[in-house]
Amino acid sequence: MTFFKLIHLLGVVIWVGGMFFAYMVLRPAAVDTLQPPERLRLWNNVFQRFFNWVWSAVGAILVTGFYMIYQYGGMAHVPPFVHVMLLLGLVMTVIYVYVFFACYVPLSLNVAKERWQDAGAMLGRIRKLVAVNLILGLITVSVAVIGLTWS
Repeated sequence: MTFFKLIHLLGVVIWVGGMFFAYMVLRPAAVDTLQPPERLRLWNNVFQRFFNWVWSAVGAILVTGFYMIYQYGGMAHVPPFVHVMLLLGLVMTVIYVYVFFACYVPLSLNVAKERWQDAGAMLGRIRKLVAVNLILGLITVSVAVIGLTWS
């Protein structure tokens, strides 16, 4: 069980930590130093690399999370905080899938065709949704840590 908890935790650190870095550090630095075309090219490249990691992290989080629930005897036998974690994690996953397919793919296509205004609009949507997912991720981590101390 410890191995699955470790993989679960590493997936969360990669996903939530990556969002925190991108939103709170990289985004302001890119705005301060790059013109829109270069900034959009940078974000396209960053997302291409980061989203590969996020797909793996989300897969690992879901597989290990459901396995651990199974090991505890199912949802009827896990503490309430696990229910909250699962709900928040599934919402985050849905948002991520939407960001990838409905926002990142068009962003990437627009950057390739140098449609800067359309690419900028997609980047703006991604920024807002990443902010939502970052908040949900931080809440989920808090629920996990607090829930473990109360169990």
